[in-house]
Amino acid sequence: MSSYKATLMDDMAVSRALKRISHEILEKNSGGKDICLVGIKRRGVPIAERIAENIFAIENLKVPCGILDITFYRDDLTHISDDPVAKTTALPFDVTGKTVILVDDVLYTGRTARAAMDAVMSAGRPSSIQLAVLVDRGHRELPIRGDFVGKNVPTSKLERISVKFPPFDDKTAVELYG
Repeated sequence: MSSYKATLMDDMAVSRALKRISHEILEKNSGGKDICLVGIKRRGVPIAERIAENIFAIENLKVPCGILDITFYRDDLTHISDDPVAKTTALPFDVTGKTVILVDDVLYTGRTARAAMDAVMSAGRPSSIQLAVLVDRGHRELPIRGDFVGKNVPTSKLERISVKFPPFDDKTAVELYG
C-alpha cells in the first residue's frame, strides 16, 4: 500500500488550471463553435463539466458535454477483470464533423486515451480529437500527448497520482502517493 507524500494541487490550483485549459481550448479552436467535450469515466466527467461551465462563463456558449465509458475498448481488458461491467456512455450529440475534446484526470501510459479515441470513432467521424488532462505524469507506452495539460508531474513508476474531485470525493485536490 502506498503512503501519502504530498498535495500537488489544492482546490484553487485545480480551479486555475481548469480555467487556463478552458481558455486554451477556445484559443486553439478559434472559439467554441463545433467543439464538444467528452469526459472519460470517472473523474474525467466532472472535469469536463467544469470546463464546459468555464467556457460558458467566458464565451456565453453552451458546449455539448458527454460521458464515455471505455471499458470494452481497453487493450488490457483481461487484466482489469474477468467479467468487466460496462458503465454508461452518454453522447447526446453527433460527433461527426465536430472537434471532440476528450477529458481525463491523469495521462499516464496513454492506453486510456487510445481506448477513448476508439470509442469516439465508433460513434462517428469527428473532424479532430484533442485531449485535455488535469495531470500528465509521464511514462507513455503509446505516442499520445495531451493538447491541454493542467500540470506536468514527473513521477516514478512506483508513485501514484490521485485526483480527488466531487462527487466522487469530499474535496478537490491532486495528491501524490508512493
